Amino acid sequence: MDSSEAIFDGLKDAGINFIVSVPCVNLSKLLNMIDEDPDITHIPVTREEEGIGICAGAYMGGKKTAILMQNSGLGNSINALKSLTELYEFPLLMIISHRGTEGENICGQVPMGESTPLILKAMNYNFFNPGTPEGAYEDIKESWELSVEEGKPVSILLEIKYW
Repeated sequence: MDSSEAIFDGLKDAGINFIVSVPCVNLSKLLNMIDEDPDITHIPVTREEEGIGICAGAYMGGKKTAILMQNSGLGNSINALKSLTELYEFPLLMIISHRGTEGENICGQVPMGESTPLILKAMNYNFFNPGTPEGAYEDIKESWELSVEEGKPVSILLEIKYW
């Protein structure tokens, strides 16, 4: 199973039908697949916190939502995640390209890469770190329901070695 196809299939099988995204080279194939699917509304955004707000509105309109972003955007979106999605118990699936992990060749990505799991733990958010496409597929399928149960975001961290 291809790494991008596994994520796409997991999103589809979880019933995700509304996705916002911030560009990332690791997510480019997946974003093309999403754009081609007539059952998924895809909204590209310029900032992660903008995407969080759009997802909250879409959820209120009956959509099952996800955001696709790089982990560097997690820092940009902490306030929106805590004061909007968590406060009002909006579920959200966050597919995060986890830069700064083993194999990263841009040194500026490393500090946030090391901090990402710690930030999610400090926020008391569940996250999964699948190492294989099969693992990603299963984690994504289960994560939407977990997010609904908990009333807060759940993340899938996809390290460089995943791709």
